[in-house]
Amino acid sequence: MENVVYSDQRSITQKVLWMFATSLLIATAGLYVGQYVPAGLMLPLEVVEIAMIFTAFWLRRKKAVGYMFVYAFTLISGITMFPVIEHYITTVGANIVLMAFGSTFGIFTVLAIIGTVTKKNLSFLSTILLVSLLALLFIGIFNLFSPLNTGGLMAYSVIGTIVFSLYILFDFNQMKHMRLTEDMVPLLALSLYLDFINLFLNILRFFGIINSRD
Repeated sequence: MENVVYSDQRSITQKVLWMFATSLLIATAGLYVGQYVPAGLMLPLEVVEIAMIFTAFWLRRKKAVGYMFVYAFTLISGITMFPVIEHYITTVGANIVLMAFGSTFGIFTVLAIIGTVTKKNLSFLSTILLVSLLALLFIGIFNLFSPLNTGGLMAYSVIGTIVFSLYILFDFNQMKHMRLTEDMVPLLALSLYLDFINLFLNILRFFGIINSRD
């Protein structure tokens, strides 16, 4: 019976990883589409994106988040990311963007392995990470109205990188220790996608600040 449960867990984990990979591909397609989307539509799309995130985690307990919802979200996410990527390509070069993506992929892979093989249940990190995430959101909103200086943005990027790195470790660890079911696949894949993208954006901002000083 234990072997059957383990087999089911492994099968569902594989589905989560496949959906996560598919989400990245859809976001990449959205990034391509983004170059054709008028600048005036970006803000409404960002509002929709934020609303979808809150909706997804509000529906978490009802397990009502579906595959199409996640794929639609990642497409919109890719579109709204285009101005950011374009900005860094223009200011610091495409090689820096690729370096940030490569670093993100490497960190994500290493932490995914560590989180999976770690025997200790890291659920105690849940509250700490949530508080840290809320603090990052508050600072991000504050930055819109009173922009941080270069040092502040550097610190913000470093803290963001640490927080989302820990989220990757935490999410993979929890997938190992909790009882997974099929209806959890979309939300778990969405969580991994958000971990990856936010880690990438923080690393990209960090690299952008360093290279803009040169």
